[in-house]
Amino acid sequence: MDATELSAWLRLQLTPGIGSVHGLRLLKAFGLPNAIFRQNLSALRSMLPERLAQAVLEVPPDLTRSLRTLVHWLDEGGGQNRLVTLGDPSYPTSLLNIDEPPLMLYVQGSDAAWHALEQTPRIAIVGSRNPTPQGADNARAFARSLAQAGISIVSGMALGVDAAAHRGALEIQDSALATIAVVGTGLDRVYPAQHAKLSNAIAARGLLISEYPLGSAPLAAHFPRRNRLISGLARATLVVEAALQSGSLITAQQALEQGKDVFAIPGSIHSTQARGCHALIKQGAQLVECVQDILDAPGFQTIHALQANSGSGPESLTVAASATDANAALLDALGFDPGSLEVLQSRTGWDTAQLQAQLMELELRGQLGRLPGGLFQRIDGNQSILI
Repeated sequence: MDATELSAWLRLQLTPGIGSVHGLRLLKAFGLPNAIFRQNLSALRSMLPERLAQAVLEVPPDLTRSLRTLVHWLDEGGGQNRLVTLGDPSYPTSLLNIDEPPLMLYVQGSDAAWHALEQTPRIAIVGSRNPTPQGADNARAFARSLAQAGISIVSGMALGVDAAAHRGALEIQDSALATIAVVGTGLDRVYPAQHAKLSNAIAARGLLISEYPLGSAPLAAHFPRRNRLISGLARATLVVEAALQSGSLITAQQALEQGKDVFAIPGSIHSTQARGCHALIKQGAQLVECVQDILDAPGFQTIHALQANSGSGPESLTVAASATDANAALLDALGFDPGSLEVLQSRTGWDTAQLQAQLMELELRGQLGRLPGGLFQRIDGNQSILI
């Protein structure tokens, strides 16, 4: 793309009030952005309200600076940075079919990962930014097993479930496109900042994608909007944990509107982080207890059949545990719902010192997590989530 064409696309994106809906309308009516900006006010008024028609004729004041920043980002990316416009043949087919496809996609990742995008089946994994230990473990384990099955993981690189899903996918070393992060900022920023290392790992083994211009801050309105891209890129969406007001439910709703499957993992009836998943299941989402439930779904059955014939497939996620009898007894006493120290004492009859020592051992083994309010929750490694 030459500088004139690049400038025209960027100008269209930066024109106040245009956005994806009006931008797409203009592109359909007049052709490429250069042609749009050659139209007179009367022609533009036939497609847009007066205010927006006037805005199209005015050059955004920050266009020159933004263009310089974009060219530098593309040149200095070492081949990893690319701009994909709505008119580009490589624009993802799955996003062409959603409402309001972005005019431009900013992409960071290798050529191999980008070229694998159209050939790789994808599932979105989303959930709470403050998951329980079990929820975070489920997100990582499901992502790892699905990636092992050849399915790329799409998420939003947020704290909690998103990050756990990306990390689980990245554990599979031979994946051409391990994971895709759709972010709500410009790609020259990392949000949240503590995910800088994770962002680099995704760029090296997958793709980072944003519809927002370079320099865009993490504005609250960006994140619900980017969720349509998360669900749009995927064949289905898995919700791991979500409160009733969770942004993950927005992603699930958008997936349903796009005609995609929605899966949800149930949780404890006492956990607020499970209520969003329970609500989705009541509304018709498919209850998921193991990875096999997803592989048996229509959108993924072909993958599963190919692996069965080849003798390969996702590895078992059973965690080897050599817990002592006391550890096993304490886990049995806790069950799968959060429990307090007092509840565990009443169930086991152990004194405080013995109980706290055993709880610490289970924590160190990664079989137990602490929740706010002095509660403990089992991180179950004795059952496979695969079969």
